[in-house]
Amino acid sequence: MSDVVIKAENLSKAYKIYEKNIDRVKEALNPFHKRYSKDFFALRDVSFEIRRGENVGLIGKNGAGKSTLLKLITGVLTPSSGILEVKGKIASLLELGAGFNPEMTGTENIYMSGLLMGRTREEMNAKVDDIISFADIGEFINQPVKTYSSGMFARLAFAVNAFVEPDILIIDEALSVGDAFFQSKCMDKMRTMIESGVTVLFVSHDTFAVKNLCQRAFLIESGKLLMDAPANDVVEIYRDSILKMRHDLTSGQTDAGQRVSNELRRASKKSADGKINLPVTAESIKINQEIFKNNAAYQRLQNGRASFENVQLLDLDGEPIFEVIFGQEVILRTFIKFNEDIECLAMGYHIRNLNGVDLVYNDSRFSDVKAIFDAKRGEIYVVDWQFKMELRQEIYNFACSISTPVEESLDSPDLCDFVPCALQFKVISPNKFLSLPGGYVHWHNDMEITKLGAKD
Repeated sequence: MSDVVIKAENLSKAYKIYEKNIDRVKEALNPFHKRYSKDFFALRDVSFEIRRGENVGLIGKNGAGKSTLLKLITGVLTPSSGILEVKGKIASLLELGAGFNPEMTGTENIYMSGLLMGRTREEMNAKVDDIISFADIGEFINQPVKTYSSGMFARLAFAVNAFVEPDILIIDEALSVGDAFFQSKCMDKMRTMIESGVTVLFVSHDTFAVKNLCQRAFLIESGKLLMDAPANDVVEIYRDSILKMRHDLTSGQTDAGQRVSNELRRASKKSADGKINLPVTAESIKINQEIFKNNAAYQRLQNGRASFENVQLLDLDGEPIFEVIFGQEVILRTFIKFNEDIECLAMGYHIRNLNGVDLVYNDSRFSDVKAIFDAKRGEIYVVDWQFKMELRQEIYNFACSISTPVEESLDSPDLCDFVPCALQFKVISPNKFLSLPGGYVHWHNDMEITKLGAKD
């Protein structure tokens, strides 16, 4: 039996374009079938095969034909010509919540959506609690969905589609309407589905996400499939074409960019030794603590021996911040409570993008202070990490961990607390740093140029 789940042969989709509205009537009524329209091909002569368990990214500029292709695969559109074969149950996130009945409650729509996807009520009974928990919209789950915000639609629609266990999952930038923390949850869930063997078609302008989630990628331009190759290769070709159009982005700074640069200089003040020792009060642990608790509840791992009570991002004046200027010195402050006596405890943090990819990692074993020693039950320690934030303009997560013992010879330390999304923040940049081509992190270099002499 073939493991090809999606097959297209010379697939095309054309739309009729009329110069005037009256031309539609003329064409429909003309006894000699005279045409008053011309064809616009959103997709033309596209051929490919996708096998079970493959993860394929679709890359291209706006209007290239990516969404048209996905709508053909899901049956929303019918092809103008060519052959398209699809095997298996499809869950599509093209327009989140589009299939919901606005008069029905969230719970009722869960069952209705499951029925439309071929699931029985008994099957949905086993999944409904997981769907409601993942959507996390509180009491609104029992309210008509017409009262939902776009973010609530996004949460519920993704949860329904993800937990019906489809054979094929199709996503078209739909998660952009959700909040940043929800997007991170969705990317984790997508990665789990990929590992379970679900076939995924993923459209995103985030080429880093495509490289990390997909094995293959299609480059589509003007309705044609220009490239079908490993995701890394396709992304690099696409980036090269985008960079050619951005050559003027780094020329000069606007007034707003100059204002950001001035703010950067002010925010980067520090003491003569290069370190900032901010005062800590008992009340400071409560600052934005509810935000931390809400974020930390997702996929947190704990053994109860010690735990994070709060995580804060501070500027050098000790003020909590959620936006960081590129190049700004910041302090990541973590509050750690000991629930029993512990001889030594190591600390670490990750900076992740919204797709859950680790971009930066640091561990107390790499620092002068390698651990917290001889902590007693009931004690609270405050750990400050000071560093310069040089990531491209985007939204990121801090993941924080504490573990014991810390002997480097032990491969599996006892993880006391791991918080995958302890805090979210946004990096903003002056114009010249709006884009870091090919990466997320700016790396400092000492650079020298030597001229060897004239060429013979």
